[in-house]
Amino acid sequence: MFTPRQRVLAAVNHQEPDRVPIDLAGHRASGMAAIAYNRLKKHLGIKNGAIYVYDMVQQLAIIEPEMMDYLGVDTIELGRAFAQEPEYWHDWELPDGTPCKIPSFIQPVKVGRDWHIYHADGTQIAIQREGCYYFEQTCNPLADRIHENFNNLRADMDKVMWAAMGAPPAPIGYDQAGLKALEAGAKHLRATSDRAIVGLFGANVLEWGQFLFGMQNFLTLLASEPKQVHLFLDKLLEVHLENLQLFTSAVGSYIDIIHFNDDFGMQTGPQISTKMYLDFFHPHYVRLWERTRQLTNAKIMLHCCGGIYPLLPYLIDAGLEILQPVQTSSRGMEAERLKREFGKDLCFWGGGCETQGILDRGTPEEVAEDVHRRVEIFAPGGGFVFQQIHNIQADVPAENILAMFGAVNA
Repeated sequence: MFTPRQRVLAAVNHQEPDRVPIDLAGHRASGMAAIAYNRLKKHLGIKNGAIYVYDMVQQLAIIEPEMMDYLGVDTIELGRAFAQEPEYWHDWELPDGTPCKIPSFIQPVKVGRDWHIYHADGTQIAIQREGCYYFEQTCNPLADRIHENFNNLRADMDKVMWAAMGAPPAPIGYDQAGLKALEAGAKHLRATSDRAIVGLFGANVLEWGQFLFGMQNFLTLLASEPKQVHLFLDKLLEVHLENLQLFTSAVGSYIDIIHFNDDFGMQTGPQISTKMYLDFFHPHYVRLWERTRQLTNAKIMLHCCGGIYPLLPYLIDAGLEILQPVQTSSRGMEAERLKREFGKDLCFWGGGCETQGILDRGTPEEVAEDVHRRVEIFAPGGGFVFQQIHNIQADVPAENILAMFGAVNA
């Protein structure tokens, strides 16, 4: 009999466990929108427990332990070890009017019909417009500062929405007190949960350029200002490596998966050419993941959306072990092709149910059929952890959510 942690690690190591392991909310791209979670609880007749939104940008819910047990979830995010105190949370309201709790260090300000988020210096950094389910970034700190030395990079990064509105254990930092708290929380979670623990580290490379300069600006800079881009990326890597040292010193012994992020893909293929990837980004991932292996035994996962088929051999070469969310609707990312060509090198953590047209708009029977087909492709020989392709969005019916999880090991 496998424990949840053993089940996940067996699959990651390309062994077939007793059943397909399941991830739900083990990281910020396998979760459930708080609106959908509230609807699911009502559908199941669950009246107790508030709705806690731990990821304010995407408005993802904390999935309660009882629900994780009910759905057979084998993973848990490191952040669940933190934010246990009532004072960490305060009241807010989701776009559909559902009362909820959000982290108290995040203070949305109502401006007209929209919600704004401000930096301590008064800079607006994010907005949730009326009728929208998410916040969007409004501040690109380096948009007009292309020709500089980037020596104040950390301060600039603090004005980016994804940093300023972090999920637990945020706002704990990497100072001495923060590292002590991180270690204590991670140690406690390891001792009290038998689920596989996913530690979110991030360390985006392409995306930090897009966050700081603006997407259009940064993609233009890759072609027009390569020397400045290399200077920026070198400074960024210094920040990531320093943070990696601190993060793993506190939690590296207690996590099973270390989670990195970078969205290189679009529906139609990579955002950049293979040559640009190799020139600008590949050396950084080689260094980052070589250092990761020196500092922790945790398996290396990359969240990378879209059609990244041409980049996969190079990501594997850099040290990638787990790919998520496996967006099979994108060009070149067909499930059969991925399993055939990369199934011996990669664990596919995702690709378990199509979220663009099936999970959201299909019938429960269509959802179950889609899941069965994908499990048959991905599961043989291990190398597969089930999750839907990215987060369960706010409009997904409760019946479809239950049909999806019910079909995984049926």
